[in-house]
Amino acid sequence: MTSRVVFISALLLLWCHCRHALGSGDSGTGIVPSPDRSADGADLLSVGTMVDTHSAMLRQGNTDECDIVMNLSAADRCAFVKATPDCSMEDSFINYLKMAFCLLPPNLTPLTITLCIIWLLILFIVLGLTASKFFCPNLSAISSSLRLTHNVAGVTFLALGNGAPDVFSATVAFSRPHTAGLAIGALFGAGIFVTTVVAGSVSLVKPFTVASRPFLRDVIFYMAAVFWTFIILYRGTISLGETLGYMGLYVVYVVTVIVSAYIYSHQKHSATRSSVQSSTHAPDSEYRPLLPYCESTSSILLNSLNPVDSRTWRRKTWRWRTVKILKMPLEVLLLLTVPVVDPDKEDRNWRRPLNCLHLITAPLVCVLTFSSGEYGLYLIEGQFPVWALTLLFGLFLSAIVFLTTSNDQPPAYHLVFSLLGFLVSAMWISAAASEVVSILHMLGVVLSLSNNLLGLTLLAWGNSIGDCFSDITIARQGYPRMALSACFGGIIFNMLIGVGIGCLIQMFNNEPVVTLEPEGLLTWVLAGSLGLSLVFSFILVPLRCFHLGRAYGIFLLLFYAVFLLVALLTEFGFIHT
Repeated sequence: MTSRVVFISALLLLWCHCRHALGSGDSGTGIVPSPDRSADGADLLSVGTMVDTHSAMLRQGNTDECDIVMNLSAADRCAFVKATPDCSMEDSFINYLKMAFCLLPPNLTPLTITLCIIWLLILFIVLGLTASKFFCPNLSAISSSLRLTHNVAGVTFLALGNGAPDVFSATVAFSRPHTAGLAIGALFGAGIFVTTVVAGSVSLVKPFTVASRPFLRDVIFYMAAVFWTFIILYRGTISLGETLGYMGLYVVYVVTVIVSAYIYSHQKHSATRSSVQSSTHAPDSEYRPLLPYCESTSSILLNSLNPVDSRTWRRKTWRWRTVKILKMPLEVLLLLTVPVVDPDKEDRNWRRPLNCLHLITAPLVCVLTFSSGEYGLYLIEGQFPVWALTLLFGLFLSAIVFLTTSNDQPPAYHLVFSLLGFLVSAMWISAAASEVVSILHMLGVVLSLSNNLLGLTLLAWGNSIGDCFSDITIARQGYPRMALSACFGGIIFNMLIGVGIGCLIQMFNNEPVVTLEPEGLLTWVLAGSLGLSLVFSFILVPLRCFHLGRAYGIFLLLFYAVFLLVALLTEFGFIHT
């Protein structure tokens, strides 16, 4: 509930700032329209003059040229956005800057911004749905088929599943020169949010004694990752070796977890271990039919595309039902395109007609979402599109599988569908993350907000709000240690892998050394606040004998409130160097 209120408050703050920023663009700072302006109201000469005026400022840093669009009059902004390469937004399906300034008349720009914010909320829902119901289950199926232990799966596949929105958002933002601040703000902002708000909420809901060695291990590794990032930001550059070192540090963390688990498991008594294993096995035959029931192919397809369980629907509240109805179109779209393998079910979630349909839709999603559809629309020999060839291949493959399988028995190669589901869900998450980053970039330009502020608020909250609710639910069910482990384990993965892969992509596309220039004082407020919160946890928790009570939870929530206040005061110039 706290996260939801904070998220809505941020949207209200953006709306108020939007009205102020857009309202001030028509006078004072704008250029007076010339009487011989073209039919669409664009004065390209005035636009060119304004660009030349700011050229000296732009050469002094890596400021995005699009940032000066708000210094123009409302009538000149559309022409400027169309003529400026930095405003092209080639990595997203929609050019949101053109939407903001060219779709509707200037006096209706606030309406366009409002529609973009609504679309941003929908994209966050897509990220959460895809990660929780499609990406994570397929990763679990892959880890089960590879016979990985729970510890290895938890710090590799499941960490990737839980942190998929954060990692993909950070990777996309770091791979673009003008949005790296979004990634920095999101990673640091999510780190502070998770280690204070989420951990504090868990402590308030269920006071408990944390496991000492795993807690100290996670805090130390996260402090090392934050300190390394701080040094790189201070220097302003990151080399290939340092980028590989980010991912190497995560490998060391995984090895440490595995070795620690191995040592701990051998210290346990064999009788206790066997009793725990026997107690975890509970045959579930309550809903198993007494007689075999054969569904028709059409019935299997329709039931597989129904995202609502009738028993769950009956016992839920009207609020839950309302939200479910709103999410149903998105769930049906994902069900149509992403296969899910569930090794815990007897049939492993084999749905013959739907899985055959996935062989058609899944490859199409991959080619049409990769690089914003650039390769899917490519014409082979200038005549035949790639998406049409993919469609024909999918139809051929689907026909073979349909004719060689049955409805009641999954084929021996059913595991391949989990790999396909992993790939397609990753493409959906990547595409949604690209749109999220582009929208936030547009909001930063329109509202004159820094990428760091948008990253530490909207992007961090949007990606972390699901983890917040899930961890609080886990704590209420009596597993607060598991909830706290999820708090630290996920953000270590997000920072090390998100920064590492994002910088590698930028190095591959541009230069061997990536320049990361901090966006003012707010970057250091972010880094210092996150480091301070970790130092407090590293000192105060052992002093309290590793017991996290309600007083400590309140302290963490107050720490986040003070941090957010200082960040906002810094952003709007009340605190400055």
